[in-house]
Parts: sequence; C-alpha cells; structure tokens
Amino acid sequence: MITILKYTFLLACALSVISTQGQNNTHKTFSNPLLMSGPDPWVIQHDNLYYFTRTTGRNLQIIATNKMSQLAEARPVTVWTPPDTGNYSKEIWAPELHRLENKWYIYFAADDGNNSHHRIYVLENSDRNPLSDNWILKGKICDITDKWAIDATVFTYKNQNYIVWSGWEGDDNVSQNIYIAKLANPWTIDGARTMISRPEYEWEMHGSHNGLPKVNEGPEVLKNKKGNIFLTYSASGCWTDDYSLGMLSLKNNGDPMKESDWVKRKNPVFSKTIENSVYGPGHNGFFKSLDGKEDWIVYHANPKSGQGCANYRSVRMQKITWNKDGSPNFGVPQKTEVLMPVPSGE
Repeated sequence: MITILKYTFLLACALSVISTQGQNNTHKTFSNPLLMSGPDPWVIQHDNLYYFTRTTGRNLQIIATNKMSQLAEARPVTVWTPPDTGNYSKEIWAPELHRLENKWYIYFAADDGNNSHHRIYVLENSDRNPLSDNWILKGKICDITDKWAIDATVFTYKNQNYIVWSGWEGDDNVSQNIYIAKLANPWTIDGARTMISRPEYEWEMHGSHNGLPKVNEGPEVLKNKKGNIFLTYSASGCWTDDYSLGMLSLKNNGDPMKESDWVKRKNPVFSKTIENSVYGPGHNGFFKSLDGKEDWIVYHANPKSGQGCANYRSVRMQKITWNKDGSPNFGVPQKTEVLMPVPSGE
C-alpha cells in the first residue's frame, strides 16, 4: 500500500510539473494571428498597458491589455459612435490613438458615405484612462487645400509635432500620395502640406489599372535609439496580394518638411511571402514592449491569395531587429501558428 501511495504521489508531481511547464510555455510564446479580423491595426504602449485600435468601419473601439500576445482575450470598448448622418458618419477608417501634451487624441478618417469626401477628424480626451467616455470631437484637421485625406499619424521631432497622411493632390482619385505638415496644436495644421512620397516604382503600382488609383497610404513613423526617423507606408492596392511596405528615411538633422531630405528605398521592406501563406501584408503600426527594450511591428495580412480588402485581413505582430547602420529590419512575415517569444516584459 505504501509503495502504491508513493507511486501515485510521484506520478501526480510529475503531471503537475508537465502541466506547469505547458502553462509557462503558453505564456512565453504566441503565434499569429492575434485576431482573425482587424484591418489597419495600431498599438500604443503607455503606463504598462497596450492600447489597440483597428478599423471597424462603424465606430471607434479601443482594446486595453497588458499582454499583446493575448489580445483576443481582451474586450473592446466602444469610445465613440458617429452620428447617423453628416460629414463624418460613414466609412470610419484607420483610427490611431496618440498621447500628446498630456492628453489622448484619436485621429481617424470618415465621410458621409461618398469616398471622395473622406477627411481626417480628431477626438480629444483629457482623462488619464482613454477608455473613459470623455471624448470630445475637436473637428476636421486639414491644410488649406482641404483635399481627400485618410490614414493620419503624428510624431514629434526636435520639439515639433507633425502630422502625416495619405491624400490626393487634386480632386480626382488618380494617386494617393504621402503628405506631411506641422501641427500648431494636436487638432490644427500650421502652414502648407508637403508631399514626401508618391507611387513611382513598379512594386508600388500593382492594381492601378482600369481606373483604379496608384497607392501610397498608411504612413507610420519609427525611431531608432539615436532618434533617427524612418517612415513606412503601404504601397499598391489593398485589393492585390502585392500590398506591401515601403520606407523613407529622414537624413541626419534633416527637415521633415523638405521632400529632398527624405530618402526612399527602391524596394519594399516587407511584402508577401507565398511560402508562408502571407498575402498583402501592410497598414502597420509600431510599438514598444512593456519593458521598453524591444520594438515590434503590428500589421494586417490575408491568409490566402485573392482575398483583397475584406475582413479576412487578420492582425499579426513580430519583433523588429536593427541593422548595423541603425535601420530597421522587419524580416519576412511569419507563417501563422509558428511559435514566437512574447514581447519582453509580458
């Protein structure tokens, strides 16, 4: 009897260790996708929490979590719902949450149901918690031309805030270009816009035929440890498998408002990987791990060819490495279900 009890005890201990090891492994690794659907993902890390947004098309939602690797387990909170009609009631795209001057701001694109009327709008929240219901619409943000505009992001460089977006040069849907302008405050542009990128290489023009536009959109800014500025953007139509990321680099001590101070890569820096079943990777965001030691990219991609701009675009993330020259290395989009280490600090 004693021998049987001893064996039972040892077996229970062994099973407990195996179970614990499995749990630890679960918490130390993750696999893509984070969400099965979530176009235009964006993440900001603040006060040991990640805040995640993406396009729903109908409202603005924020997901808060302390584990990006377990994003699917967190509940989205709707922080703003548009009116039924009006200039910013429909086609609500690519919201981004930013912390500027000790307040929260959400930049998003919207229209009245007519795509040619898309413009950028800004919400403000003075609470510490962006999930509160204290969001106030500050209004439309635009330069003097007030042309079609989507996909706004903001960044700070040498104590000056800038806004970058995708827009039309005129009133026709011919080409989406990347524009930049200074901010007088988080909801007001100061001065004229400058175009810093237009589709020019073949890999930027997939899908631009039969009246469809050439596309540069989804600009996002990444800084290295020295403070050098890199700007990624999504090129080609999202309706193609060849939607991919291009990149601009700001010259050392360059002026962001000078097109000539931005150096454009001749090839994409992140694109489809057929062998990994990743199609149309793009419209990304960047974020720091909880401990601030790692840089990560979050993006959407399709699991199969030909799925285009629909809700098949799932949310994925992977760690960024850095080249010897200080430029980012995004690697290749990883296959789903491949285990990767979670962001450090989780």
